Amino acid sequence: MNPRALRLAGPALLAVVAAAALVWGLAYGGGAAPLVLGDPGPVVRWGLPAATLAVNLTAAGILGSLVLALFALRAGERPFDAALDIASVSAALFTVASAVTGYFTFVNSFNAAPSPDAVFGQQLGRFLVETELGRTWLITTIAGALLTVLTFAVRSWTPTLLVALLAVATLVPMGTQGHSGEEANHDAAVVALVLHILAAAVWLGGLVLLVVVRPLLDRDRMADVLLRYSSIAFAAFVVVAVSGTVRASIGLGGWAALWSPYGVLVLVKVVALLAMGALGAWYRVRLIRRTREDGASRRFWALVTVELAFMGIASGAAAALARTPTPGSTTPPALGSPAQILTGSPLPPELTLERWFTAWDVDLLWLFAVAFGLFFYLAGVWRLRQRGDTWPVHRTLLWTLGMLLLFWVTSGPINAYQDYLFSQHMLGHMLLTMAIPLLLVSGAPVTLAARAIRKREDGTRGGREWILWAVHSPVAKVLTNPYVAAALFIGSLWAFYYTDLFRWSLYDHLGHEWMVAHFLITGYLFVLSLVGVDPVPYRLPYPMRLLVLIAVMAMHAFFGIAIMMQSGLFVAEWFGSMGRTWGPSPLQDQYTGGGVAWSIGEIPTLILAIVVAIQWSRSDDRMQRRRDRHIDRVGDAELDEYNAKLAALAARDAREQERARS
Repeated sequence: MNPRALRLAGPALLAVVAAAALVWGLAYGGGAAPLVLGDPGPVVRWGLPAATLAVNLTAAGILGSLVLALFALRAGERPFDAALDIASVSAALFTVASAVTGYFTFVNSFNAAPSPDAVFGQQLGRFLVETELGRTWLITTIAGALLTVLTFAVRSWTPTLLVALLAVATLVPMGTQGHSGEEANHDAAVVALVLHILAAAVWLGGLVLLVVVRPLLDRDRMADVLLRYSSIAFAAFVVVAVSGTVRASIGLGGWAALWSPYGVLVLVKVVALLAMGALGAWYRVRLIRRTREDGASRRFWALVTVELAFMGIASGAAAALARTPTPGSTTPPALGSPAQILTGSPLPPELTLERWFTAWDVDLLWLFAVAFGLFFYLAGVWRLRQRGDTWPVHRTLLWTLGMLLLFWVTSGPINAYQDYLFSQHMLGHMLLTMAIPLLLVSGAPVTLAARAIRKREDGTRGGREWILWAVHSPVAKVLTNPYVAAALFIGSLWAFYYTDLFRWSLYDHLGHEWMVAHFLITGYLFVLSLVGVDPVPYRLPYPMRLLVLIAVMAMHAFFGIAIMMQSGLFVAEWFGSMGRTWGPSPLQDQYTGGGVAWSIGEIPTLILAIVVAIQWSRSDDRMQRRRDRHIDRVGDAELDEYNAKLAALAARDAREQERARS
């Protein structure tokens, strides 16, 4: 197909197939069937999923275009500007679709009869301001309008990166809507859906952008862009497949429901996903490197057209799935225990020695972080060895141990019990902010990336360029300053537990994920500023490093003692209302948590002090060896000058004695 014709036909095909799949999915699954009570009418029943589909497709146009522009195109050139134009148009449509979705959601949820009078407007205003569902769509709409302006205004690297981060933040609240906020395993369902939305948006939006910018690039440049997109698409495929499997298993509840209307729609998505994966593998292995040839190029773009059609099927089925009743959703929910009401999950059994090895509550976000962290690190080591370079084995072992410990903390018994036992929460905190960063920093990931990732020569930015930009950015210079890093490290303890941030992390799973990331990053920055191998703008002299560590250890110990002396509970309506019949009382458990912060939390700090002392000693040894080598080469000028001065003094004394005798 002619490139300019495909530029219009590709997005149109995607939209038409998605709409057809949506209509079929709603008709088959009953997502648009009239309700017995409180039916909002056919306009809302069909209009709400249609608006949701528009939100999903335009969200892909925003995020996918920005990500591909940042990693495959060159700022200041027409294809980069075209990507931002596509993102701007998509953001404008996203804003309208979000507003319509919010309006239909209000009518559907409250069975409000639309009217031009003030009462309806007041009801809509209260919905948008006072309810969580309404605030979500209001914030999403406002963020969409902001993205429309920003994507139109920016045209350089750093602003585009910031806009892309805003786009990610805009899409995150969408994952809390639909079935995810209503089901058991609420936290797992929300994380799976958020990851699913983001990865699908990057994958789909990037593919649409390829079709749009194809006429603007010659064949050689297009081949390079396709190779880079295929790497992004492969990672997105993995995330979409795993998160979709987790999300579907929660919605289905078991194999028996696989042939229900909800299960059949899931199977349609699975078939479309597998087809897209097969097409992606085919053109990555066989066609991309041959797109410089006429015949191979035509076959490749024909496959892209087919993939767009399958993406339309998956998108339409996903929008219909969000409106289709899940198996068992018609059964009235049983009255939950206090723990289940608070956490969304039943109270686990008592934490025994066996449960330390068998209790798991996998956090999908950190599972992906660990998996990708290990994969890219080991791939970097393998690449170095393939070209004959070496990499210290102990650094690889330390990085691997750090990643495995991160997975155990975020998905093992600590994660399974931290909502019920303050002591477990504090143990996880200490490991996240002190033990894990010590292992990860010792792995020197930035140094490995700088050596292993190929440098781009065409003016675009890949992983190496973005990592080095981040390391040398003004923000990094501030955050890696030893005094700033130490202040963030110790100040976070007090600010988190003695404000409502702790409460937010318990009641909102997004707050929990922020907590994990925050403590991991602040701990990493603190350790990096003291003993890291990776480059930082400024390091303290070794005596000052030890003084900073001593001060941090003292303040850390005082923090633990303050918790142990606390007479009331942190977030008493949470830890005091779990209804536990096993283990220590909430106040005793909180006392234990303070002891963990005071005692166990000091162990990594002590290890850090020993590492600083060893580095100091080795630094002195290296300095002395350099001095000795310099003396061997050119001699010791200072010593020669000193000896000459002594000789001159001795000669003068001899002359004076000779004169005195004469």
